[in-house]
Amino acid sequence: MSSEKILQFLNIVTDGCNAQTKRVRFSHLSSFFNFLKNNLDLNFQNSCDLPMLRKLFQPTVTISWTILEKETVDEIIFRTTKVRNRLILELMAGGGMRIGEVLKLRLCDIQDRKLIIRAPKSGKEQEIVFIPQKVADRLREYARQKCENPNDRIFPISYEAARIKVSKAGRMVGIHLRPHDLRRFCATFASRSAFTMKLLAKSSSGTRICRPLRFILEKSVTQKLSDGLKTYMLNNARVIFFSEITLFLKGYNLYISGF
Repeated sequence: MSSEKILQFLNIVTDGCNAQTKRVRFSHLSSFFNFLKNNLDLNFQNSCDLPMLRKLFQPTVTISWTILEKETVDEIIFRTTKVRNRLILELMAGGGMRIGEVLKLRLCDIQDRKLIIRAPKSGKEQEIVFIPQKVADRLREYARQKCENPNDRIFPISYEAARIKVSKAGRMVGIHLRPHDLRRFCATFASRSAFTMKLLAKSSSGTRICRPLRFILEKSVTQKLSDGLKTYMLNNARVIFFSEITLFLKGYNLYISGF
């Protein structure tokens, strides 16, 4: 089987897919050819084992985020003396909120420890964020001082101004701090504290903070996965793999029948 036919077939079955999906399907097809070579015919040539194809379907570069330590975040918040800026940092680090969600908060959105996020990125009408009691008390007191009407914004500053405040807070401890670093810290710290996924979702803005698994499933957290889950994944890996191969073969038969 020539490499040109393999490339044409892969272009068909990966049309419209993202780079990672293309890489996975190329890997599955290559593994299937290796399986045939090792078990049926030692002289079988793997058509995917060519530099051109490997370069076309090379894995994407994954970004490794640096997760802040709890001591660093505590020091950043402790050194921030202005009440407004400190509350903004605490809401992102303690509630896992995005900077845009913090700036959109209004007085009517505060319900004891619960904060109502209206029109979130998830597409829902609203979501709920749970924050620590001490932060909730200080936020309520600050909001009552600054807001005259229930629909007034608690933090009436621009997005760029808030980013500058966060960056300035990071420079006080000698690091480059971005608003989303605090959201990653919130998810990672909660998972390291042996939170269940259900409790983590409830305490951090619904399912939003559980969606980006790269925030949570880092090396130290992966080691905490239950043995039952690991066993399930190992036992079902072969079934998952061969089901993918079956789909490939069906697609290949359709591809061959077109000639």
